[in-house]
Amino acid sequence: MTELGAVAWPVDPIKTERLVLRESEARDRAAFIELFASADVHTYLGGPQPRDELERSVPETPGRRPGLFVIELDGAMIGTAEVSRRDAERRGNVRPDAGEAELSYLFLPEVWGRGYATEACAAALDWFADAFPGVAVVLYTQTANVRSMRLATKLGFTEVKRFEKWDAEQWMGEWSPVTPPA
Repeated sequence: MTELGAVAWPVDPIKTERLVLRESEARDRAAFIELFASADVHTYLGGPQPRDELERSVPETPGRRPGLFVIELDGAMIGTAEVSRRDAERRGNVRPDAGEAELSYLFLPEVWGRGYATEACAAALDWFADAFPGVAVVLYTQTANVRSMRLATKLGFTEVKRFEKWDAEQWMGEWSPVTPPA
């Protein structure tokens, strides 16, 4: 991912009905390690990372970069959502100039199935649409990841293509911000 450019970061925390999207803080380190070490979270992402390596390598304040939001519920981190511009050299860009961004997210398994991913990702997409009007966002997932496919549909992503990578069928969808009629 590349930097977001001229957008001011960090942004003020974004509050939804149940969640807060904010910049990473040192108190989030343990939750980041849990996300990266979780076999459930990484079933479709190449597998978990060894916890002992994460304890050594994760910085004191992990995930502090433009476009990455920590998702907080009742004062505790439950996941992350990120909307970042894609590198021009990355294969699979929707547009030849690589002008799109990519949505990615991770949530702790104990909060799955409660609508938090939909709520948080929708808020992150709204923020991005305000900061970068008219810029499309893509999402990649394995077709076997039923939860992620369902989330993509709920968020309004439409299929662009399917392809084989990492010995599995991958799905790429695109989201375009809806501009109200003038």
